[in-house]
Amino acid sequence: MIDAVYLLVLGLLGIFGLHRSWLVWTYLRRTPTSTSTRTSTEPSPVVTVQLPIFNELAVAERLIDAVAAIRWPRLEIQVLDDSEDETVEICARKVAELREKGIDAVHVRRGTRQGFKAGALQNGLHTAKGELICIFDADFLPDPDVLERAVPAFSDLRVAMVQLRWGHLNREASWLTRAQALLLDGHFAVEHGARHAAGRFFNFSGTAGVWRRAAIVDAGGWQDDTLTEDMDLSYRAQLRGWRFVYLDGAEVPAELPADMAAFRSQQFRWAKGQTQVARKLLPSVVRARLPLAVKLEAGFHLANNVAYILLLALGLLMLPQVVAGGPPPGGAALEALVLAVGTGSVAAFYLAARGGRALTELPLVMALCCGLALSQSRAVVEALAGRASGFVRTPKRGAGGPVYPSPPSRLPLVELTLAGYFALTAALAAAGGRWATLPFALLFAAGFAAVALASGKKNGPSAEPMGRGLQ
Repeated sequence: MIDAVYLLVLGLLGIFGLHRSWLVWTYLRRTPTSTSTRTSTEPSPVVTVQLPIFNELAVAERLIDAVAAIRWPRLEIQVLDDSEDETVEICARKVAELREKGIDAVHVRRGTRQGFKAGALQNGLHTAKGELICIFDADFLPDPDVLERAVPAFSDLRVAMVQLRWGHLNREASWLTRAQALLLDGHFAVEHGARHAAGRFFNFSGTAGVWRRAAIVDAGGWQDDTLTEDMDLSYRAQLRGWRFVYLDGAEVPAELPADMAAFRSQQFRWAKGQTQVARKLLPSVVRARLPLAVKLEAGFHLANNVAYILLLALGLLMLPQVVAGGPPPGGAALEALVLAVGTGSVAAFYLAARGGRALTELPLVMALCCGLALSQSRAVVEALAGRASGFVRTPKRGAGGPVYPSPPSRLPLVELTLAGYFALTAALAAAGGRWATLPFALLFAAGFAAVALASGKKNGPSAEPMGRGLQ
């Protein structure tokens, strides 16, 4: 029975590896999207820049200053401030300063936390003046020419959204930020780049993007029944026939989470929200009149985090396989093939995104993904079970130090136990000559130990609940 499950997990992971290889192949064959600035003589559309903010004491001022410096003749700035701390006074003061300079800026305060970020964006949309809606989270610092690069794509009236690539203000701060930067480089460059080039669905990443207001309205507006309102609206808009554009050459720098607690909660929210969107919209994708290739890619995209469950299962099954002397006859070849395809596709994925510079961070990324397998698997299971949870924000450090204390968690204790389990697997694999298993057991052991130990450090801001659970 264990042998059959092990081979099944291997086979399914092999399929995900082949899909990743397709993404790399498609990305490398693409024609890069132009990021030339606007030269049209037509009147510039009104652009509303929305800044959803909640308790961003360390970064609110620098964000508003950066947005105020954007070069655009018809610009409105909406500071969508749901804060409950001193951030309110900072935003009010900055908006007043902008208005004194003749900049069209408004400080939008709601009397409720209903809907969290989705609710704030939808509320702001009711009074926004713009034909185009640009969104920046609090940890972003857009350059003055950001709209000059993004807006030309909207000359195609079928375009609903233009996504810009995320840059990294603190890439070199630690091993964790270097690993995160490579993860995001792969996501934006290869995933977004390949899907855009192939005409497949891809998603607005929640920030550093511009929407056509008519597309938001046509797709049903911002909704708060998942933790990833950005992906939810993206798929609803594309199901309505709207096109998305990804501009790889237009980069907007942002701050990466500075500690493991913040990073872990961010990844948990993204994984759970994406799986919630899969539950909500995959049936609509299947029923839609779309090419089969588009439907298949949407399935891989939305169900991507299921791979964490398979990864965790593979790791846990390695020890019984080592103790039993290896997989059944014929299984050794499958094991070697899948491990080679999986490792090769991961390496190719990040090398394609960042070139030879990825080599030093690649082991960190692989170990980190192994170490997050338990937390991410829990996120997927909760989403599939329909279990709602609160929207957990990712606080930013800015130029200061810690802002919020790390919440207590029992998960690191389980992860330390798993690190010991995989260390034992590695020792037995070495003793038994299972050389194909050994490096993966070591990755799991190192990953779970690193995630658990780093989660216990109080060295930076971490996740703080935004309020009540989803309504």
